[in-house]
Amino acid sequence: MEATHGMVWWTELMTRDPDAARDYYTKLCGWEWDPVPMGTSTYWLGKRNGVPLVGVMDMAGQPEFDGTPPHWFSEFAVDDVDAACKATRAAGGKVLRDPWDVPGTGRIAILQDPTGAAMGLMTPAAQA
Repeated sequence: MEATHGMVWWTELMTRDPDAARDYYTKLCGWEWDPVPMGTSTYWLGKRNGVPLVGVMDMAGQPEFDGTPPHWFSEFAVDDVDAACKATRAAGGKVLRDPWDVPGTGRIAILQDPTGAAMGLMTPAAQA
């Protein structure tokens, strides 16, 4: 088992007002921001002293988020995200988005545990 298995690996704020969120967390936590273009929107990488800590994603205009309130979303590191999806289904959970690869970041899936809580699972890339 990898040393990262089971750790909270990443967390991101899902919001419809990323500008206000960035302003708030800059003042509250002292985070700096780097824009990361993602298709027609921008993902914001929050850093402290140059170290990436969080992300901010804009839910506006994305129908899959209709009715979803702004929230923090966590992703947990697992050794094998594909095996974790299979185990989640076997335990009565759901895979909401099948695994996909993000170059330089890792292999990610979005799941719902057997109690209904949504989460991300990620097998981090070697250099992540």
